[in-house]
Amino acid sequence: MSKNGRLPNYINGQWQNSTAAQFADVINPATGETLAQVALDGEADVVAAIESAAAAFPEWRRTPPEERIQYLFKLKQLFEDHLEDLARVITMENGKTLAEARAELRRAIENVEVACGIPTLMQGYNLEDVARGIDEMMIRQPLGVVAAITPFNFPIMVPFWFIPYGIACGNAFIVKPSEKVPLSMHRLFELIEQLGLPPGVMSLVNGAKTVVDVLLDHPRVRAISFVGSTPVAKYIYSRGSANGKRVQCQGGAKNHVVVLPDADMETTTQIVTDSAFGCAGQRCLAVSVAITVGEAKHTFRDAIAASADSITVGSGLEESSQMGPVITRASKTRIEGLIARGKVEGASVLLDGRGAKIPNYGQGNFIKPTVLENVPAGGELSKTEIFGPVLSLVHAETVDEALDILSQSLYGNAASIFTTSGAAARKFRYQVEAGNVGINIGVAAPMAYFPFSGWKDSFLGVMHSQGRDAVEFYTEKKVVIERWPQEWSRKF
Repeated sequence: MSKNGRLPNYINGQWQNSTAAQFADVINPATGETLAQVALDGEADVVAAIESAAAAFPEWRRTPPEERIQYLFKLKQLFEDHLEDLARVITMENGKTLAEARAELRRAIENVEVACGIPTLMQGYNLEDVARGIDEMMIRQPLGVVAAITPFNFPIMVPFWFIPYGIACGNAFIVKPSEKVPLSMHRLFELIEQLGLPPGVMSLVNGAKTVVDVLLDHPRVRAISFVGSTPVAKYIYSRGSANGKRVQCQGGAKNHVVVLPDADMETTTQIVTDSAFGCAGQRCLAVSVAITVGEAKHTFRDAIAASADSITVGSGLEESSQMGPVITRASKTRIEGLIARGKVEGASVLLDGRGAKIPNYGQGNFIKPTVLENVPAGGELSKTEIFGPVLSLVHAETVDEALDILSQSLYGNAASIFTTSGAAARKFRYQVEAGNVGINIGVAAPMAYFPFSGWKDSFLGVMHSQGRDAVEFYTEKKVVIERWPQEWSRKF
């Protein structure tokens, strides 16, 4: 960080001060203190990073995969050695608890581990004698310069849905973190610098929309990965695709859980509590709507309200805290406004987290867990991605009715069912319109060797992040058809 508190970029293997004209404060959401300043523009910086990456690509793609993954093995160890330090940086700028930050880093490490299998994952296939004397093979080759535009809610985990696969496949990678949480990636790049990667293979650029637009428009950038809200996802997908780029965009969510009367109510309550209010509800797999079926309406309602009310809210740096603040003052205002909107629509507020007062943290963006009952299935609150610690309760008489309610959502990121009935679980898994499905699971987060799926307005693209999908996304297929007639060869 420079003396004036402004975060530099990492370009061509060096830290470089931004040429930006506009900067924004990076705020600790628990205390309101300014942690640093981050660039909002700086087109020249992005172009420099792209040119550096393009220059590094030819030699990097020729580096054998077995050699490329040696850097990932070293990176995994750096993660392990600095996990607590990284977790504290995440908590300071994002607000989540230290336990949640540590869990995020574990997920990032898992993706590094999976990407170390690139010598196998990147292999093609072949077949002799597709016609007499003719052989055919399919090989995978890297794209070139690729970029990821990542969100505030998981400052390190989400970028690592992309980074390890991209560079292991032989691409040069540029990361643009959220301007709300740039410190985590800055700290990580201080560790990446220790790897000794060839200059230009990994770059870090800070900024906002103007920086994103350069990445979307520049002809040397071949692919864009994005995670964020659906409106921005649609913008990035449209503009990037129009420029001939390969684009994958994870959008917003409105995740539902269905609670059947035969569910283990104690376990279900705890799991749904963790899902709805963990990370202050600011994760793309958080439960937002719970649909109770039949008699579960009363038992689950009372249990979830009591469980949510017992959560300790405070600074994420305090080990006693179970939930931290939301990311910004604007987010707090927006979420509290949506709670009020739900009440106007006819919902009953069972637990109201507005106006939270946390001792010693009067400047923090705190909202306590909130539970709303009888939220109209067609109302604004049932459609909108709240992205905060708010759980809406909706009732259905049957599983079919619950599935019908779920099918009306514009989103299809995740959905779960809680039951002891195998038949009900299979029906749900078979029919539900969501890409990540949980059976007695509150956060249906795929392991790194499975794709992070998503349907409907929750995803734009073809290949998802993580695992084999990531390898497919960051490589191009080349089919080679060969004939070597005997008469063309010297006879020995």
